[in-house]
Amino acid sequence: MATAELIRIVSRSSPMALAQVDRVRTELAELHPGLRTEVVPVTTSGDRWTGDLSQLGGKGAFTKEVDAALLAGEADVAVHCLKDVPADRPLPAGTVFAAYLRRDDIRDALVHPGGLTLAELPPGTRIGTSSVRRIAQLAATQPHLECVPIRGNANSRLAKLAAGDADALLLAVSGLERIGEQARITEVLGVEAMCPPIGAGILVLQCREDDTATIEAVTGLGHHDTWREAAAERMFLHVLQGHCNSPIAGYARAEADGRLSLRGRVFTPDGKRVLDAHEWAGVLSPEDLGTSVALALKRQGAQELISSIPH
Repeated sequence: MATAELIRIVSRSSPMALAQVDRVRTELAELHPGLRTEVVPVTTSGDRWTGDLSQLGGKGAFTKEVDAALLAGEADVAVHCLKDVPADRPLPAGTVFAAYLRRDDIRDALVHPGGLTLAELPPGTRIGTSSVRRIAQLAATQPHLECVPIRGNANSRLAKLAAGDADALLLAVSGLERIGEQARITEVLGVEAMCPPIGAGILVLQCREDDTATIEAVTGLGHHDTWREAAAERMFLHVLQGHCNSPIAGYARAEADGRLSLRGRVFTPDGKRVLDAHEWAGVLSPEDLGTSVALALKRQGAQELISSIPH
């Protein structure tokens, strides 16, 4: 079988995306010392758009151009944040996920220039976030705070914070770590305080399914427990058929002894209703665990709640 000598990695051109590619290149160099890699940067419609994501067709706005470069043969591997890959529709025909990298921190962080924690923020503090998941949870627990829309990559959000567009930000811990800005974190929020998005902290490598040489080269970067967690979470989201305006959150956790659990939550946008389910897989596959937790939330009315949200 042919072995890959050069792997071209396509990525969004933001500093965060390029930092993610650097991680992949470093891990590939350790695994295959003779292998060469190069980066094919693209700017996606999601990166160019400053308005509401749902008007662009949702999260696929960040992956479409990357997928196109892969399918056209202009690149061999795409690096995605799993949370940005829609779970309500299949991967583009002819592509597969070849490796799920070891998971990073799944938690959210508060960035406040004055060093305050979430509980210390005075009423009317403007929190910069466009995430319906964060907005719903803040509304439920911190109704005295005001959420103001802020989009763009983490670097541009930090710049907007410095310019006074918001008083504080909520950002992913893993994202701040990837761009070397973890010193800005004033509080890391536990998963009880801010339930993470599906696929949080997971980088996934996508290849053309007929490109066996590249798949063989990158498969060794995969992390089995991360794959199990991702499979459960993605099936959970798929069964719920959430759209990008649905405040859905959840995370699976693989224990050292092999047990796997999944917590799933669905919120109304105002945070007034919270549906919650937590189950252990036992003998179930990760996908069956995801299905089971989604059905538990459907029994609590999740489908009606999601359907009632405009999108």
